[in-house]
Amino acid sequence: MSRTSTALQPPADAVRPVRHPDAPAPGELLGTHYGQCFGCGGDQPHGLHLGARAGEGVSLTAEFTVQPAHQGAPGLAHGGVLTSALDETLGSLNWLLRTIAVTGRLETDFVRPVPVGTTLYLEAEVTAVAGRKIYSTATGRVGGPDGPVGVRADALFIEVKVDHFVDHGRQEEIQAAMNDPDQIRRARAFEVNP
Repeated sequence: MSRTSTALQPPADAVRPVRHPDAPAPGELLGTHYGQCFGCGGDQPHGLHLGARAGEGVSLTAEFTVQPAHQGAPGLAHGGVLTSALDETLGSLNWLLRTIAVTGRLETDFVRPVPVGTTLYLEAEVTAVAGRKIYSTATGRVGGPDGPVGVRADALFIEVKVDHFVDHGRQEEIQAAMNDPDQIRRARAFEVNP
């Protein structure tokens, strides 16, 4: 196994993360932040449809089932799909901080093959915050919450303003999200790493 790079080690002045008082309660399903999101969106026919639940502190659990459209080698999940599942899970943590953030760096370790048809159980937590930098870690277990580790990742998220998405996203989708009459869906579209 590789060791986490120094870029993913919190600095000495980093602080413990603090769950936002308006964050979803432990056990609450976070739901999709944007219907077209490959990771959690229900409008993506070949997406992960990853479901995440708030945990204690600044942690969560999530799961997704590897479908035939997610395979790389015959019968096995594609490494990029597994990395996407980790990225989506880690990005969802930002909802517990109520911080808009994007992935700055993500390092993934592939521990064992993950077969098609398997449910991957993910656990993630924010480990530290330093200014705009949010440090987090995740583990994916094969077949059950106590199953063998299949993948793990460490990540650095960077807090951004909503203008980041407005300035860089495709205008049709940005406008559609901003014009959504459902205020919660409108806000959630820009809340976590899309």
